[in-house]
Amino acid sequence: MAARAVARTKTTADQEEAAQEPLGQRKRPETGQFCLLVDRHTKASYATCEAAEKAGLVIKKGHPILHVSVYDAVEGVSKVIKLSA
Repeated sequence: MAARAVARTKTTADQEEAAQEPLGQRKRPETGQFCLLVDRHTKASYATCEAAEKAGLVIKKGHPILHVSVYDAVEGVSKVIKLSA
């Protein structure tokens, strides 16, 4: 019969290491008021609406079929980015 592995409790050193790990696939913390949404998925956040719109316009020009919008987290309003004709 195989010996059982001894369970190890987390020490403060282990907790500090876990806090310093990169975020990876986990949800990234939002830093800006304006979120750039591509096909209703948040891609980035910006401090100003103009910066978010500029980034959204670059994406929209490269991929016109995508639904690109800027969401204002404070006001709760979304603005769709459209290409000018």
